[in-house]
Amino acid sequence: MTLHFRALAAQAAEDSAISAQEILALRRAAWPDGKIDPEEAEAIFILNDQIKEPTREWSDFFLEALVEFVVNGTDPRGHISSENARWLIERVSHDGKVDSLTELELLVRVLEKAYSAPDALRMFVLEQIEREVLTGEGPTRCGGMLDPGSITAAECTLIRRTIFASGGDRPAGVSQSEAEMLFRLKDETLGANNAPAWERLFVQGVGNYLQGWNGAKGITRERAAELESFMNDRSSHIGGFFGRMAKTSASGFAQAVRDVTFGRKQPQRDIAGEAARDHAVTDTENLWLQARMDADGQIDPLEEALLAFLAEEA
Repeated sequence: MTLHFRALAAQAAEDSAISAQEILALRRAAWPDGKIDPEEAEAIFILNDQIKEPTREWSDFFLEALVEFVVNGTDPRGHISSENARWLIERVSHDGKVDSLTELELLVRVLEKAYSAPDALRMFVLEQIEREVLTGEGPTRCGGMLDPGSITAAECTLIRRTIFASGGDRPAGVSQSEAEMLFRLKDETLGANNAPAWERLFVQGVGNYLQGWNGAKGITRERAAELESFMNDRSSHIGGFFGRMAKTSASGFAQAVRDVTFGRKQPQRDIAGEAARDHAVTDTENLWLQARMDADGQIDPLEEALLAFLAEEA
């Protein structure tokens, strides 16, 4: 962290306020090298805690800077490290809860921007939203008690963004633990004054888990690091490959390309067949669904909507 950045942050913290000009100065001081370092990230959080009335400009800067740090602050870029995830959870937690809507937005946004993220971070986000639904307290309820045991439109949006985030448990798809959370919320909010978007979210979320295609899985942080290391090691791998190709005749090179491209060196995958098989509800998934629907001995309206959706898709 530069001395200029430290001085700007200290002045704003002393005033408990920050102007648009000070935010612009912080931007210029924070990004001369195109990245946010750990000291700058910590200073931005401290400053956010001290600003009494955050402006839209400040919230935008706060989110942009900290998403960059958490998602791209360690190699490989785009894959959130366990250390950064743990730091973020500790930083936004106040007695185990998130008290700011901006901080809750930060948690969801890092999952959307990342290629992968530790399970602990994703589950922490969902636990915060589930707690707010059940208690009626938290940033989505303007900090006060409001109709506990019901789901608001804002909570539906946050849940949807989280379970379908690229950095989730199953990138762009709903995992079993997320589907189970949807069932818990459904059971706790039956008959409540829920947002109109809730039924659609429940049906699509659980339906996605039951029918989701597992053929295209997200890359793990460990695998991304291996690939990045390989691409950086040009002398022993890529350079050697082109060196060998230089000693091969034109016809031999063309044949090698055809072998790789058209599958003579490896069997081709039946992508359409895999998608169709994975789209079907398996016996295991059917047992999972039956157990949850039998738990209270009745079929409620949301479960009826889910069954109708599955029947139509089948």
